[in-house]
Formats: sequence, C-alpha cells, structure tokens
Amino acid sequence: MPHIDNDTICAIATPPGRSGVGIVRVSGPLAGSIARKILGLDPTHRYAHYSDFMGADGEVLDQGIALFFRQPKSFTGEDVLELQGHGNSHVLASLRDRIISLGARLARPGEFSERAFLNNKIDLVQAEAIADLIDSSSQQAVRSALRTLRGHFSRQISLVREKLIATRVNIEAAIDFSDEDIDLISNTRIGHSLADILKELEKIFVGAQQGAILKQGMNVVLAGKPNAGKSSLLNALSGIDSAIVTPVPGTTRDVLTEQITLDGLPLNIVDTAGLRDSTNIVEREGVKRAKLAIDQADQILLIVDKLTHTEDGVSADSVEKLLGSLGLISEESAVNSPLLNRTTLIFNKTDLVNDSKIGLDSVDCGGVEVTVIHISAKTGSGVELVRDHLKCCAGYNPGTEDVFVARKRHLVALEISRELVKSAIRNMVAGSPLELPAEDLRLAQKELGVITGEYTSDDLLGEIFSSFCVGK
Repeated sequence: MPHIDNDTICAIATPPGRSGVGIVRVSGPLAGSIARKILGLDPTHRYAHYSDFMGADGEVLDQGIALFFRQPKSFTGEDVLELQGHGNSHVLASLRDRIISLGARLARPGEFSERAFLNNKIDLVQAEAIADLIDSSSQQAVRSALRTLRGHFSRQISLVREKLIATRVNIEAAIDFSDEDIDLISNTRIGHSLADILKELEKIFVGAQQGAILKQGMNVVLAGKPNAGKSSLLNALSGIDSAIVTPVPGTTRDVLTEQITLDGLPLNIVDTAGLRDSTNIVEREGVKRAKLAIDQADQILLIVDKLTHTEDGVSADSVEKLLGSLGLISEESAVNSPLLNRTTLIFNKTDLVNDSKIGLDSVDCGGVEVTVIHISAKTGSGVELVRDHLKCCAGYNPGTEDVFVARKRHLVALEISRELVKSAIRNMVAGSPLELPAEDLRLAQKELGVITGEYTSDDLLGEIFSSFCVGK
C-alpha cells in the first residue's frame, strides 16, 4: 500500500466565485489544534459550532459554522475540520492562509479522497465515483455515480471475486493432495462454478459498459458535402439554433460541438465543414479539421442531399462512390474500410422530393450493414429515427437498473478477467493439468483486485487523483 503522509492538509473545497457559502477543509493530526486557535474553543466531535473565525492578531476573518470530525470517524479517516463561512474569494483565501500559518500545507488535487482510500474508508472505485458524480452531465449519470459511490459496483466485484477464490482454492487443494486417494473436486462441479462466474462477469460488464457510456458519452460527427444539411440536422437534434444555416454552400468553416442528452445518454454532436476541394485557405483548413474529427468519431452521420443524389437506390457501389467522392476512402479500400462500421447514411431534404420516403433501411457493403435513414431536418420528419439509431449504436438501455459509472480501466480489467475465466473453462474441458486453470483464476482474481484498488501502484493512484478538484 502506498505511503500515507502524516502532515496536515487544507484547501478551499468550494469552487471560485461569489456564493452564499464557502468551505475550507482541513485533514490531519493538527486539525484539532488549528480549530482551537481559530475558534477559541475545543471543538466537539460531530457538533456544529457557530463561531467567529479568528486571525493571528485576534481580528475576525469571518463568521460561520465549524464542524469537527475526530478520526477515524471522518471522510478521510483522520481528524477533519470544516469551516463553512461566506463564499467570498478574499475571505476564503484569508482563512486558508491562516490555517497554513498554523502548520498545515495546501492539499494536492484529490488528496482528501486519496487519504480516504489509503485509510480504507472507501475503495478505489468509490473514490473515482466522487469525481464522476461532480462531472456528471445528466440525471441518469448522477444516479449511476451515486450508485457506484454507495458501493454497488464494488460489492458486485467482491462477490464474484469471492466465488472465483473459492473455486481456485478447490482446484489448488486437488493439486496439493493429488497423491492422496481423495476425490476433492468434480470436473462437472467446477465447470458449473466457472460457468456461474463467467455469467456474473458478463452481467457486470454490461452494466459497466452502460456506465462508461454515461460517463464518456459518444462523439457523433456530422459530415458530408457543403449544403447537405449538416447544420440543420445539428439544430434539429439539439433543439436549438446552434449552427448558422443559409442556402450558401460552405457556411460552416470550422468544427462546432454541441452537447445534448438523449434519455440520459450524453452525446457530443460535431458539425463540420463541407467536404470538397477548395482554393480558399480558410475552407481548406476547415475540411482538414473535418477529416480529423471523422477519424476520431465514435459514429459518423454522413449527410446526403436527396436533391443532388441521382442514384435510383442505395447500393454498395453507390456507397463506395459517395465515400470516394468525399475523399474519405480510396477506391482500393472502399468496401473493406473500417470507416463503414462507424458510418450511417442520412438522406436529407426528403420534403423537397415528391417520391421520397421517410424511414430506415440498410445496405450490405462487403459484409458490413450500413444503416440508411431518410429524413427532413427542416421539418423534423425522421429525426426521431436518428435519435433512436444513435442510442442503439451506443448500446444504450435507459431502463437498465444495474448501471454504475465505470471507466475504461474497469472495462479492460473486466474483459481480461472474462477471457481468463474462459481459458480456465477450456483447460478444464480439455483435461489439461490443474495448474493451468488455477493460474488462470489467480490472474483473473488479480485483475478484479486492480478495479477496487487492492492491487495498484503509485503511478495509477497519481493518475486517478490528479484529475480531482482541489478540496476533494
């Protein structure tokens, strides 16, 4: 376990700016003596003192509520003092400086939460959930972060880990007593146990995927030729006039990002410059940025103007021709391009074409099913299909109850654990030496421990807590 500093830390815990209340937080062995010098009294554990906050020469710096928590019954597991005064940046800075003069030092970002983790008040998943709760961009994300903070994710990991350990113990006992005439395990029983563990990991992984979507959102890029209706679709999806819309091709010269939520699913919608060759240096830079955004997109909505699209239908050849004309793929790699897996064709301006349809279909492009949606961004017809399609692409299910906020490292560890359990099952079925499935389960157990922080490193902790606010 990494070393816990024995010094006392302090920080302003509320964001900069004017507010009704501002909080300065202190944690460490000097918190009690600092409280006595600032308040002029010996603070009672978990009692709200209304008091003056005194400076070095006896002047009153502020007036408010003081709360003292004696270790280990505090958030950090140490003595903690919170001074809740007025939300004025000068007042808060004076209180912070007074506390530093009494022996504390300024806390690093996330150091309060880090100390809570190191003192076993919370595990690493719960620590991360604190930052995720602060950063939540939707009500669904808030609920999921709270569920994680309350230990829902950690308990699921712990339960499946206990089952994994029990199965591993049985296998290793059979190895240790292989010379004895004792039938310690049955391959059938172990197989059933491993199957149950794999099923539990699959369930946790699904919930973690949903949580990762809620945390990170999905980057959706609107691309196409000039005047195809990209900006109109952005406005239709966001519900506000975020982008300028004119009949003049090339109105959008830069990328424009709008954040929206669909039933709790956060989306970053990126409008881009129209893709075409141009002699205008500004427009060429816009096209360059558009292609960079396309490369980084989770999903690409390729907008096609129905008025200029002369094909009778949508085929693999027409999709290949379209992508090639936009300079997104080369002729040699059209059908096999990985771009197809992230692309949806949006045929826009159906309101201007008499025989056009509103709806959704697909086209087979070399084994990749590319979704095609016919809409009118101007009238809104078919836009709801686009919204539903984006939720489907994200694998998002707003009705899922077992959703908890998860991070990429959680998904990686869960995926590795799943593969190791599958390997153990294969080794048991193949009749391999028991040392092989036992090692698979040992490594799977370690990966699950990485999630909760039982197995971790100083580098990982530094990366996680450095992203926190100062004062958390």
